[in-house]
Amino acid sequence: MSTRTLVAWIVGIGFAAFLLYGTLASQKVACSVVMEFEGRRDSATASAASEQAAEEQARTTACATISSGMNDRIACGARPPVRRDCRSA
Repeated sequence: MSTRTLVAWIVGIGFAAFLLYGTLASQKVACSVVMEFEGRRDSATASAASEQAAEEQARTTACATISSGMNDRIACGARPPVRRDCRSA
């Protein structure tokens, strides 16, 4: 393997490690929610830098599968979750 190829591999691995660390370091809180909308239920888990952001993302994900159309998704997301569990990641 030539020196150029080796340097390219090291730089590539270093860049990938930097991206992975940057992504994972910002995920401080994980929230799991169970949402109910028009008789249907679904659960989702999300992580984010804050508890509010993690819960909002989990609610959005759960509502996407149990609602149809943007109006239903907004209405579903505005409801409180049936169950909510947040913890530091």
